[in-house]
Amino acid sequence: MLQIEHVSKDMGEFVLKDATLQVNDGEYLVIIGPTGAGKTILLETLAGIYPPDSGRMILDGRDITDAPPRERRISMVYQDYMLFPHLTVAENIGFGLKNQKVERSEIEEKVREAAQFLGIDHLLHRYPETLSGGEQQRAAIARAIVMEPALLLLDEPLSALDGRTREKLRRELRHLHDLYGITVIHVTHNFEEVFSLADRVAVIRGGEIVQVGEPHEVFRKPNCEFVANFVGVENLFKGTCVRKDGISEVTVDGVRMISTASVDVDEVCVSIRPEEILISPRPIDSSARNRYSGTVQEIADNGATVRITVDCGIPLAVLITRQGYLEMGLVEGGTVSVAFKASSVQIF
Repeated sequence: MLQIEHVSKDMGEFVLKDATLQVNDGEYLVIIGPTGAGKTILLETLAGIYPPDSGRMILDGRDITDAPPRERRISMVYQDYMLFPHLTVAENIGFGLKNQKVERSEIEEKVREAAQFLGIDHLLHRYPETLSGGEQQRAAIARAIVMEPALLLLDEPLSALDGRTREKLRRELRHLHDLYGITVIHVTHNFEEVFSLADRVAVIRGGEIVQVGEPHEVFRKPNCEFVANFVGVENLFKGTCVRKDGISEVTVDGVRMISTASVDVDEVCVSIRPEEILISPRPIDSSARNRYSGTVQEIADNGATVRITVDCGIPLAVLITRQGYLEMGLVEGGTVSVAFKASSVQIF
């Protein structure tokens, strides 16, 4: 288990502010946030590249706050691979083991095993400059896992790869994690990586960790306006809230919404994910407590999905499949009905 307790680090342009986080054994935690939010500095502080200004870090019961990097049992992989150009793939993968004075036969065995797992055993004699981006990143990951780290740090490891290679390596990372049970912290800007890899996701802003939870929890129930905007909640409004009998009634520009959520303030933000809104050219027969009629303002065809903007006193974005769109025959200027459950209305 990793415990990050009130860790702060001021690097001028990049900072950490009282970061507190717990990562369970064998967990795959993904960290997201805007550029400059402090994601990389958090990883580099964990790895021992920078000492924290305050706070402490405990890994598997051992305080590693002041421990030298080589004694932390932490491996890190960057997006730009950082392979030694004068060493072969095999020498790159075995570099850390060689520095630890591991027997040559054991190094060769571990290198071969890691290379086979990542599908680069046929490249062990090659030099980095002769490899593709995906092959170089596999070599960098192999170099990290042969060290048998207690914690693997991945700093945007897939961002420099083409789409097809990125998808394939993403599956390999998931398989690697399942097979070895390594505790992983993975920084990314890619939301697909969050849903395909993460057990939990942490959102960081300005050096502060603002929300942690399972991916669907964070994306469906953001705890503040910043998180809602960052994770792409399109239906985000400000309104006033009245609570009664465990139900919240929020009014946004004269439009009344019912929510099962509850907060202790009167001025609130509300969000509804567009895929949770039903739409029909006819009245909707549904138990949903929020039902409105409106006019289609805009239709955006995104291929597999279609985004419909409906004016029902406030602009609601609705996301449906292309097949559903074609079956309903929706047109701009047409009248439609929309509905969504009270549980779909998030308040913060």
